[in-house]
Amino acid sequence: MTILLADGNYPIHPKPLRLLHSGEPVVCCDGAANRFVAEGGVPVAIVGDGDSLLPEVRSRFADRLHIVREQETNDLTKAVNHICNMGETEIVILGATGKRECHTLGNIALLMEYHRRGIRVKMLTDHCEIRPLTDTQTFRVHPRQQISIINFGAKLLGSEGLRYPIYSFDAWWQGTLNEALSDEVTICAEGDYLVLLDYVDAL
Repeated sequence: MTILLADGNYPIHPKPLRLLHSGEPVVCCDGAANRFVAEGGVPVAIVGDGDSLLPEVRSRFADRLHIVREQETNDLTKAVNHICNMGETEIVILGATGKRECHTLGNIALLMEYHRRGIRVKMLTDHCEIRPLTDTQTFRVHPRQQISIINFGAKLLGSEGLRYPIYSFDAWWQGTLNEALSDEVTICAEGDYLVLLDYVDAL
């Protein structure tokens, strides 16, 4: 597993922070490296166009700096591509939300693109874990845990174990703000969707 730290809001919730400092290798989008290094982190690679990297960080980690100047993809995808080229296919993305809403929405949507490429990927924010899934899936949860489902073209949607049974909706908002009734939820579907699992700190 490789951690990918993007240049959104730096994690403050204990769950992503623990993972960030767990000793797993960390690849930073270039701007994210500034804060990570300032917090004592040592990235295994820094990837991006290099325009937001502090000079002292650029100098110190010149041996692991990978400048990618093409503009057809964003820095998150450039970093994902670099991790895949390292031979890793399991990625946890942190720091990919906050700041600009266009970046937040784009980064969340990109999870499905990576998933469709066969990459085992998920995103941890300061509020939830986001997983891209395909077809019918059953997963462990906590009773009363808040769950949202965002449809990416799946058909025949249904559910077991949710307070409000889902249906074949199309709009993103229609699958939000649901709740687990027990310790297991099944999403029935043909196709792709995202599941957002809120952390259970307040339960």
